[in-house]
Amino acid sequence: MYLDSAKKQEIFGKYGKSNSDTGSVESQVALFTYRIAHLTEHMKANRKDHTTERALVKLVGKRRALMNYVKAKDIERYRAIVKALGLRK
Repeated sequence: MYLDSAKKQEIFGKYGKSNSDTGSVESQVALFTYRIAHLTEHMKANRKDHTTERALVKLVGKRRALMNYVKAKDIERYRAIVKALGLRK
C-alpha cells in the first residue's frame, strides 16, 4: 500500500506539530499533496481511469479550499506551506 500509517506519521511529524497532529491545516495539505502526487503518477500510466481522475480533481479542490482558508486567516502560514511543499513554480 502506498500510504501506510508509518508514512502518515512521517508526514504529520514533518509538517504538523507532532506525529499525531492530524487536524492542522499544514498536515492536511501535506497529506493531500502526497496523495495528489501518487494519483498523478497513476493517471500518467492509466489515462482512461476516469474514477481516479475524479478522485484526483476532488482532492485538488479540497487542498485548494484549505489553502484559501489559511490564506484568509494567516498569510504567513500560507506562504510557509507553499514554500515547504513547493506548490508554486
